[in-house]
Amino acid sequence: MITYKEAGVNIKEGYEAVKKIKSHAKKTMSSLVLNSIGSFASMVEIPKGYKNPVIVSGTDGVGTKLEIAFAMNKYDTFGIDCVAMCVNDILCHGAKPLFFLDYIACGKLNANVASDIVKGVSDGCLISGCSLVGGETAEMPGFYKDGEYDIAGFSVGVVEKDKIINGKDIKEGDALIGISSSGPHSNGYSLIRKIVDNLHVELEGEKLGDILLTPTKIYVKPVLKILEKFEIKGMAHITGGGFVENIPRMIPKGYSAKINKNSYEVPSIFKYLMEKGVGEEHAYNTFNMGIGFVLCVEDDLKEKVVKELSLMGEKAYVIGTIISGGDGICLE
Repeated sequence: MITYKEAGVNIKEGYEAVKKIKSHAKKTMSSLVLNSIGSFASMVEIPKGYKNPVIVSGTDGVGTKLEIAFAMNKYDTFGIDCVAMCVNDILCHGAKPLFFLDYIACGKLNANVASDIVKGVSDGCLISGCSLVGGETAEMPGFYKDGEYDIAGFSVGVVEKDKIINGKDIKEGDALIGISSSGPHSNGYSLIRKIVDNLHVELEGEKLGDILLTPTKIYVKPVLKILEKFEIKGMAHITGGGFVENIPRMIPKGYSAKINKNSYEVPSIFKYLMEKGVGEEHAYNTFNMGIGFVLCVEDDLKEKVVKELSLMGEKAYVIGTIISGGDGICLE
């Protein structure tokens, strides 16, 4: 008789992983969650007070940033990236994240490593104010290498129907406000890994590997506060495709974003990557270049919004304006 363990799947290690994971998930539970981890499905109430609530969902992963984590033997932060990539996306439409689920896959499960990964997910949920209500951990021997893990996530949020942000009212002369990123976030790492051959090189007193593992910034709480005070016409999360692909996604046809590249200081990590051979045009089409989230507002509100973000501890800049015509974006 052959057992599952002999086939490469350790059921007892899986039970131990679930036991450790539950403690991290418990920290994130809100009163809207109707059951606990371990059921076949999760149940979450829509918060009271919505007249016509719309459910907004998004899913994403972390990509090859994971290879940096494996090389640095650090597993407890990229769960934050996974949450950030999802909740920042649904935030673009004005949605408040309610809950999150994760999917973790590996070749050989280590309960302590799985716990570290979910700790990061839990931290990301706490930062964004949503509940970690469930997930899946899949041990697939022979499919993934031992010591390597993959992660993806799924987030669900809610927004009042008449408060959905979709860019439809954006017009010429509106201002674009950029909120600083914490680094490359979770995009462009296939290129980064190709040009960076030593993660222990120091840049401004910090190991390059540690800089590259800085978690993706979660913009949920400051942006939701901004939405309570100001009319925001459009929002963009600067992910894969950088400025070039993401900013135009919030702008109606017939208009473009005119970006002033000198409106803020590009962080050292991006300058370093360009020094290693990435051309400027390609950099703006791959990385966030120091701006992780963009808001579009009426021109007369721009300084007020920047000041409000500043009071919340966010570095924000007026980085451009909306113009008629063009190809979606103009970098100057």
